[in-house]
Amino acid sequence: MVNGGTVQFWTCLNFSYKLRNVETATTICNELVNMCVSKGMQFSANSLLPIRSANPSQIEEALIGVHDQSMARLASMGQNGKQLQLLIIILPDQSGSYGKVKGICETELGIVSQCCKPANLTRLSKQYFENVALKINVKVGGRNNVLSDAIQRRIPLVSDLPTIIFGADVTHPQPGEYSGPSIAAVVASVDWPEITKYSGLVSAQHHREEIIQDLYRTTVDPQRGVIYRGMIR
Repeated sequence: MVNGGTVQFWTCLNFSYKLRNVETATTICNELVNMCVSKGMQFSANSLLPIRSANPSQIEEALIGVHDQSMARLASMGQNGKQLQLLIIILPDQSGSYGKVKGICETELGIVSQCCKPANLTRLSKQYFENVALKINVKVGGRNNVLSDAIQRRIPLVSDLPTIIFGADVTHPQPGEYSGPSIAAVVASVDWPEITKYSGLVSAQHHREEIIQDLYRTTVDPQRGVIYRGMIR
């Protein structure tokens, strides 16, 4: 871990029946927090909301409830404008909920989440917690790896002047799917000269369209003039 991220406001939501005991979930969170701290992160030892269990048949309701309660809690603490920085989620025992959880957290509520399978938590493996800690660090703005040539300014051209590295790609629906959108993504480095951290944007576009339609475009407003829109502005 090169740069440890910071997590001040977090909580845990447990959808597993096998790990239903609150003490078990608390032990798991304590182990994970301790691992994050040992790796160099700034991680609050106390959760913003009490660690709780929820019915796996009510995933959406539980996630929305945590979001609303965390916002209310932060407001009562005088932390207006702040939000939950990390939601640790112990997935249901039955597989198949990961996509739904991520979709609600990332696209509807704007919550950074870390999902854990119950089967991986029962043994409290140090190696597993280490792997999860590295994932969390990246999600909250930390860096796990940096190119040695970048630190020593030895990358031709890139190290000479402030430089942004862009990447772009389009992912298409699987064969046999004739109506789903293609997904375009663009990333750009934000930490020259290390060029290790990247911000990204995604955009849906027409089915199997290879050229990124929303990459760069302009519109003309009668009062404001030319307005730059798109994924690159």
